[in-house]
Amino acid sequence: MINLNKSEHKSEKISLKEVIVVEGKDDIAAVKKAVDAEIIATHGWGFPTGVMERILFASKRCGIIVLTDPDFAGEKIRSRISEAIPEAKHAFLPREEAIKDDDIGVENASPMAIVQALSHVRESVSREIDEFTYSDIAKNALTGMSFSKRLRNELGKKLGIGYGNSKQFLSRLNKYGVTREEFESALDEILKEEK
Repeated sequence: MINLNKSEHKSEKISLKEVIVVEGKDDIAAVKKAVDAEIIATHGWGFPTGVMERILFASKRCGIIVLTDPDFAGEKIRSRISEAIPEAKHAFLPREEAIKDDDIGVENASPMAIVQALSHVRESVSREIDEFTYSDIAKNALTGMSFSKRLRNELGKKLGIGYGNSKQFLSRLNKYGVTREEFESALDEILKEEK
């Protein structure tokens, strides 16, 4: 998890040393309302000339946090950056925090939702661990039940790995180094809240 440095003055924004990578200019505006940080936009999937070089430079200089839209295109962009920069950190916005008038994107998230996502930053592990298997997903009702999607969504929020279908969720548990203790604790919290 990342340390969000709060200024001594309550009115000042939280400051980050890492550069945040988003998809577009509207995302930049939304993130600037939430935190004080340098931001690079990929301009969608296209990555105009020089953008990947800037992202690579930023990753070496101070680190990057990838904060893309919680949709298919956002995942593709996240994957492309992860392939080039395996040490990139990742922040995930819950879909319901990023929707406005059927449009999904970082630009629709409130400053509070953005700060929350950035406070649960995850790093990819250098070698994906196999802590969790599909039997963990099935055993904990994260697939196959009418409430499984909602449960994965809530658990993804608590663990800071975002929403995914059962296969994606299993991959994220292992890829972002979630421990069994974190998993069980977050799941217990959710179940207690629902009672």
